[in-house]
Amino acid sequence: MFDFAIVGAGFAGSVTARRLADAGYRVIVIDRRPHIGGNAYDHLDEAGVLVHRYGPHIFHTNAARIVDFLSRFTDWRPYEHRVLASVHDRLVPFPINVDTLNALYGLELDEEGARAFLASRAEPVEHPKTSEDVVVGAVGRELYETFFRGYTRKQWALDPSELDASVAARVPARCNHDDRYFLDEFQVMPRRGYTVLFQHLLDHPSISVLLNTAWHDVRDVIPHRFLVYTGPIDEFYDFRFGRLPYRSLRFQFETHPCEQHQAAPVINYPLDHEYTRVTEFKQLTGHTAPATTVVYEYPTDEGDPYYPIPRPANAELYQRYRQLAQAESGTWFIGRLATYKYYNMDQVVAQALTTSDRILEQLGVRHADTGVGRRRVHDQSRARSVHRSASAQSA
Repeated sequence: MFDFAIVGAGFAGSVTARRLADAGYRVIVIDRRPHIGGNAYDHLDEAGVLVHRYGPHIFHTNAARIVDFLSRFTDWRPYEHRVLASVHDRLVPFPINVDTLNALYGLELDEEGARAFLASRAEPVEHPKTSEDVVVGAVGRELYETFFRGYTRKQWALDPSELDASVAARVPARCNHDDRYFLDEFQVMPRRGYTVLFQHLLDHPSISVLLNTAWHDVRDVIPHRFLVYTGPIDEFYDFRFGRLPYRSLRFQFETHPCEQHQAAPVINYPLDHEYTRVTEFKQLTGHTAPATTVVYEYPTDEGDPYYPIPRPANAELYQRYRQLAQAESGTWFIGRLATYKYYNMDQVVAQALTTSDRILEQLGVRHADTGVGRRRVHDQSRARSVHRSASAQSA
């Protein structure tokens, strides 16, 4: 008899499993894939390059608690993500900043000039409802057409005017020279990769792992008291109200016999080609190998569910499944697929920590951390250094 069956060996399931095991409960983690780590799974390819099987995963957060918890299971390397966009036969920084504007228009704007330039082109919408409203309201229609509309149509198979405003709100425009994609306090990558982090996370005498197994095939034969479910919520209920729609990705990996293949870790292609972006993994991971591997991402409607599609009709459908979930006793639903919401990795970890806190409180465990010490990213000064500038990293 297991105390908890946990469906899914990604961040949501694995973090919850470790918290519950640390509290003294016996846990089994079940995943239909042949590996742990969910979409964050990485491995060495045939060329000896550490690659992310399901596309690039860059860890960033402002929450010290999340870094503290994960630091029990990995060391880190500082990494600040930078992206270029291929537009009009040139590569320019993205998100849009003053250098982007100067390169595109042959200008010499400073920060004040960039702010005035964007303000002169913006077409503000008083109550933005769609992604188009957000972007056109911030940077104007020309920059919207250059950077956002084509990319969004490829990514979602929908025009930005058909998507919720939250989709575009994730990518800001800046009036300074900061070319980092993320501005979070902690920007790091697990030094030995995500899979090693997950191996350490699940390495506990009270945790069992069962791979290559669908929950529906074993839910009646694995004895358990409670359930934590991180899979698709519509699948849990046998698609009673219909399927929740997702966008998926097809990955095309290529290995090149050189140290570095492209000018940035990720290059976006908003205007040309069927793919949306190309990632070179060695620039993300710091891994060394004589060759280098890149991956092209082709959005598609078929394949594993990656991105919940944020439209009102889909939200209404999810709410019908959520009402069923709320009526469950002894079952918790967490993660992207179970809550039909796009989360960054740190947000999934935060949800897992919060949910496991709540579970333990309901079971009468007063101290959710159960005496297992959390350590900082080595020490306070090192923790503050993980978001160093690019020049400091090179030094």
